Amino acid sequence: MSLIDLHGFVANLKDHVSEHGFHVHGDRHFVETYSNRQTWEVDLHPDDACGGPLDMVLCVEAEARTLLTFEDDINSRPEDEDPDDAITVPMTLSFVLPPLHLGPDLLVLATDLAAIGGPELPLQVSSVDRVAAVTDAAERTVNIDGRVEVALSRIYLGQDLEVLCDMLDRARSVCEFLLDRAPAWLGDL
Repeated sequence: MSLIDLHGFVANLKDHVSEHGFHVHGDRHFVETYSNRQTWEVDLHPDDACGGPLDMVLCVEAEARTLLTFEDDINSRPEDEDPDDAITVPMTLSFVLPPLHLGPDLLVLATDLAAIGGPELPLQVSSVDRVAAVTDAAERTVNIDGRVEVALSRIYLGQDLEVLCDMLDRARSVCEFLLDRAPAWLGDL
């Protein structure tokens, strides 16, 4: 039995995202049998964009070695001493748009999103051009991913959701930015 309840953390996180203007559609939990690595994926989107075009995937990953290292850290400390904040698990937030007919300039988009995400939600922008047949035009899919490290000590001490509020507020601002520009990128104007 682990000292840290990541299942409970993800369940609380799913409840907490609604306070920041998101709606949860579904979730998945994967356990890799060889290494006991665990991944939780939560499908969500902004409340006001239920019909699209923006969807999001929130992913929390935990390796068994990281959890054991954290457990060893807790057990080696006196009961009144807080655990080490350096032991973390990654949380990834991916923003998903459909293929864009009039895709944005990636450098401008990355610069604009860096200002919105800030250090609380560092964002990486990339794209993939897909050509179905030689005679077809390319369809551009823009990928936007944010990654933050969540200290296991914060989850253990019950301070996890407080730490994530800034990140979720930034994610909401990113959503508003993308939803405002999506019609032009999709060619709906």
